[in-house]
Amino acid sequence: MSLDTIANQLTKLDENIVLIYAFNATGKTRLSVAFKNATKDPESGKHTGVYYNAFSEDLFVWDNDEENDGVNIQLNILPSSLNKFHSFLYENSDLVMDKLAMYSPEYRFRFSPYQDIEKGIESVTFFIEDDEETAIKISRGEERIFVWCFFLALLDVDGWADVQDAHIFIDDPVSSLDEHNIFITADTIFQQIENHYLKKRIIITTHHIGLFSILADRLKKGEKSGRYDKLTGLKILKRVGEKLVLETPKRSVFLYHLHLLQVLDKATKNQLYTYHFALLRQLIENIASFLGTGKASHTLREIGIENVEEIMIVINSHSHKSVYYNQTEMMNATEQSYFNDIFRKLVKKYNFVYTAS
Repeated sequence: MSLDTIANQLTKLDENIVLIYAFNATGKTRLSVAFKNATKDPESGKHTGVYYNAFSEDLFVWDNDEENDGVNIQLNILPSSLNKFHSFLYENSDLVMDKLAMYSPEYRFRFSPYQDIEKGIESVTFFIEDDEETAIKISRGEERIFVWCFFLALLDVDGWADVQDAHIFIDDPVSSLDEHNIFITADTIFQQIENHYLKKRIIITTHHIGLFSILADRLKKGEKSGRYDKLTGLKILKRVGEKLVLETPKRSVFLYHLHLLQVLDKATKNQLYTYHFALLRQLIENIASFLGTGKASHTLREIGIENVEEIMIVINSHSHKSVYYNQTEMMNATEQSYFNDIFRKLVKKYNFVYTAS
């Protein structure tokens, strides 16, 4: 099945809230583009909804001002169709700060507009509150949070989301975020659902099992689930051979860590590739988060791994590679031994019960 076919499939769903889980590089961002094309107004060709995806993040590019040793370092905003809505944010910068407040940022910022403000905001300068004259570069995670909050503020500006009001498509706003900030981002997404679920379709895609589990739990089992349960569709976008498929979980409540366990169990019985370490790390970190530590090394010690530092070096070295199914780098014998030992001990320690996928 092609992404265009899946996009058309999404347009025909009855649910107003659609939550899609997929591993990295499965095609989530391309699906958002395919959905954009599938939902254009057939007469005018205009978009009927609004989107947050990798293209939204790519509009923000650092100018490191290297020739001046970073004195005027700033985050440039590339021109796009959104620039015409920037003037309201420039005149009301507290709108962005209000969205950022949930994340407790340790920096402040100021906007630099084009000479003609109607052309939008040209760049953003960041600084520490007590030193406004010294420009700083924020971390990758802080940058992602800022861009996400900039987008959330744009949703409140008249003329965009209230005009292109058929749907909101949110694609993976949690890259480079730690577990604490993923919980906060889940809150911001849930606020969008609460505000709009009766008026427009909301589609969220993510590779992060933690984010997916939080939202699925609130929508299907939380204290407000009575209003959301029947309006929520849970989906899995995955590759089956050369094809992409959009599946509905067989069980009404989908436990995403069990999906990971199924994938890894199948790999141990067939062929282990180095990218499986990234999936194993995701599973370990979710367990660590549940245990309240957030540290993968703690989980390894809990299950009886002795050479934790050595094992973490192996896991981390492979976890920073792209995760995708057709990667062909097989594990060597030592790596397979490490992997199988950890996987067996995880399953035994926490009594995971799952069926093969």
